[in-house]
Parts: sequence; structure tokens; C-alpha cells
Amino acid sequence: MKKVSVSILNSKNIEDDLIRINSSNADYIHIDVGDGSFIERRRDPIKELKGIEAALTKRLDVHLMVDNPESYILSYSELNTEYITIHCEIKKDILNILDDIKSYGIKRGLAISPDTDISFLEPFLDDIEMIIVMGVIPGKSGQSFIYNTINKVNEIKELIGDRNILISVDGGINYETNKLLNNDIAVSETYILSGEDINKRIESLR
Repeated sequence: MKKVSVSILNSKNIEDDLIRINSSNADYIHIDVGDGSFIERRRDPIKELKGIEAALTKRLDVHLMVDNPESYILSYSELNTEYITIHCEIKKDILNILDDIKSYGIKRGLAISPDTDISFLEPFLDDIEMIIVMGVIPGKSGQSFIYNTINKVNEIKELIGDRNILISVDGGINYETNKLLNNDIAVSETYILSGEDINKRIESLR
């Protein structure tokens, strides 16, 4: 059964949506962070998260779409965070950053954008617990799903082999696209939060 991580990237009222997701049957709350450089959008809901930290019981799945993830890791490590994911495309010492994440007892993830070859992941497969495969161009909510993601997920599965690495797909996920994917985690915002019964929408992705 797949797990479901609900995003708040496009939320107009972050605190309300966080409480709503926290009360749902979602497995994770997916937190997108953008720096205005790696992606055009600047977004960092750390203030809202810390403001209602005591009320949140769901684990956080933090996706750093930023050029310099080092400056965000400490703040998010202080929350109820299970995963912190950085992008394999950043011009940084990725292994050192993954080691930094691990030092806080947090699981490490690498995200890969649609136009990036999966060979960029290969040097780090023994140092991560999750791969986020982007089903859209990072940073914009509500985009159409890129169907080549289906093949990319299958190729990454082969590359992983018997390693214990989960594959999460983020972007363009709804009932129809998710059922085509051999993923472990589905990340969705628009499909889930636009429904009247978000628990029903979440269950449809499992």
C-alpha cells in the first residue's frame, strides 16, 4: 500500500491547511521550501510550522528546492521531521549535506527534476533513504503530469536494486496518474485539498 504525503505549496492559509492535513489520514505533511533561485518561487513556512508545532502530530516530509540547503537543515531538524530531501542538481558537496541531515537523526532524500538523467543519483544511493521523482517542473503547483515520469520511476527502481530506498513522486498526482506509477509515496496537493472529503481523496492514492 502506498503512503500519501500532502503538500501545502499553494496554500493561501498555511496554518489552517496544516491543521486540516494533521487531522486527516495522510501519512506525512509535505513541506516545500523554495529560495527564489533554484526555483523562481520563494516559500518557507517555518514560521507557521513553529507557531503551531505543538498541535502537529504528523511527521514532516521536507523538500528543499534551494541552492543552499545547509541554511535550512537546522531549523527543520528541530520540528517533527522524518525526511529532508535536497536536489541532486545543486552545485554543492551533496554527500556532506546528506551527512549533515543524518547527524540530526533525520532520513535523507534526493530529488530529481524531469530533465535530469538518473545517473546523477547513482553516486549517492548508499547514502539516502528516499528519492523524490518530480512529475512536473519544480516549484509550480497545478501543472500537468509529465508522463515520462512513469518510465523514469521504473528505471530508478532498477538502479536502486535491493537497497532500501523509497520512491516518492511529486507533481501532477491524482487518482489516474498515481495508479500508473510504481511508487511508494504519492505527494499531492491540488487533487487532495480541492476535494470536499480529503480522507477519501487520500485513500484513493493508496
